[in-house]
Amino acid sequence: MRSINRNRKSRMNRILKNSNAELSGSVQQMIRSLPDCLLGGSFVVDYLKSEYLSKFNDSIPGSADLRRTAAILKWKATEEHNKSFSELFQKTDPGFNILPRVRFVDFIKFAQKLVSDILGELTDDVVIGNFSGGASTSRTRLVSEKSGKFVGMADITESAMPYIDVIHRVAPLLKQYFTFYSLREVESAVLFTVPKNADIDRCACKEPDINMFLQKGVGKHIRRRLRRFGQNLNDQSINRSLARVGSLNGSLATIDLSSASDTINISVVKTLLPMEWFEYLNDIRSQTVDVDGEIVRTAMFSSMGNGFTFELESLIFFALMKTTSYFRGNRGNISVYGDDIIVPSMDYDTYLWVLSKFGFIPNEKKSFGTGPFRESCGGHFFSGEDVTPFYLRKPPTHLTDLIRVCNQLRRWLFAEPARQFEHPEAVSLWRDLSDHVPKMFWGGHNTDLDTQLVSKPLGSWRLVRLSRPKKTSELGRYLSWHCDNWNRAIENDGDINPTFPPMETSSLCRRRRGNSAFTYVELLYEE
Repeated sequence: MRSINRNRKSRMNRILKNSNAELSGSVQQMIRSLPDCLLGGSFVVDYLKSEYLSKFNDSIPGSADLRRTAAILKWKATEEHNKSFSELFQKTDPGFNILPRVRFVDFIKFAQKLVSDILGELTDDVVIGNFSGGASTSRTRLVSEKSGKFVGMADITESAMPYIDVIHRVAPLLKQYFTFYSLREVESAVLFTVPKNADIDRCACKEPDINMFLQKGVGKHIRRRLRRFGQNLNDQSINRSLARVGSLNGSLATIDLSSASDTINISVVKTLLPMEWFEYLNDIRSQTVDVDGEIVRTAMFSSMGNGFTFELESLIFFALMKTTSYFRGNRGNISVYGDDIIVPSMDYDTYLWVLSKFGFIPNEKKSFGTGPFRESCGGHFFSGEDVTPFYLRKPPTHLTDLIRVCNQLRRWLFAEPARQFEHPEAVSLWRDLSDHVPKMFWGGHNTDLDTQLVSKPLGSWRLVRLSRPKKTSELGRYLSWHCDNWNRAIENDGDINPTFPPMETSSLCRRRRGNSAFTYVELLYEE
């Protein structure tokens, strides 16, 4: 028995060592130069070659600081644009023809009515949101789980302070248990950056805790109300399918905006939203941002990181596009998912014109109104063919990086039925790369994962990330669940002891026996 245990332990040690070992230089180079091995000439291959390294972030010393500096400079330039635009927007002549025979004042009235119908009445129920799992002004990313924010210290801005009483009035259970050892009043959100591509990072903001709780309530409300008007912000596949239709027959155009969330101007929000809604959203947003110690009062209404930014921008873009369609007499599809906008192609330039008149900047590289190509919500289509590329975002160093690239290459091969026959060199490349993956980790079925190679069912093991239990507040976990379902939970007579799975956090990689139930697609010429 001791000998068996000793052999098993020795085998596991070898597995652990292998899984965490760095890839050889030759394999890393194969992954970096993957597109070079494909024969060009077709759009799908040429497009993959142009996109594969477009989001690559190398670990060159000092490059992170350069990307962050570039991102902050862009953010400040966007703020200058917002301030100058706000002055011009407020001086717009109401009689100005924003569309042929359509005065600006008439356009605004229709858009206001649509926004008001979507939002509905502002009731106290809207204050019940939840926390996010991201960092806040009081907590770093390492200790930012949702449940922990229901206890201990919490940050809040002065303008949001009165809504604590509203929360307690609407949800008595929260009044009983939603207590903080201390509320700390803060002035600003805090700007930070996240990787975007090799040249620049993306700016976002850490919000005060209670502000985020209230913002999430607004976001949840707008998301729910938009569904009544045919806009489902829980499903990106709608935009992807419409983009495919647009690439096939040219009936639909796709629009993408540059720095969309950062160009939502206070003046535009104040103009389009009912006053009571504007005042509430204005109270719970962070009106200033801490940029490396400099407090900036923003002309943008909300940035990435705010709990209602995504839903608010979707609402505004839908209202503007729908109003444009009404006055132009267009009956085609309008579909909005954040700043991914789909409109009828016949008036593509008109839609862009309207967006520009409200301070938004179309991204010419990612907006398409003519030709056979369309892109929306991560779906890329050329004459109806799915040409969605995959990306190498960081230097490939470990086995999981190799498996990820192999699985993405396989998905690209089978995105269209004939692609594996048209590009046998890609099949050979997949084989060359997969040969470096131990056979015990073959047999996966999900190309989104990097823990098991999607292939014939040869292995019975998969990589898993080693998890360690994280201490958290059971009360906080219950309150988080309650806020997600509060309108039902509040009627549940005192049942405050539900069972939850343990909270865990990821660190290392190890292997364990996988599930034998799976499906797979066989590669061309496989024996």
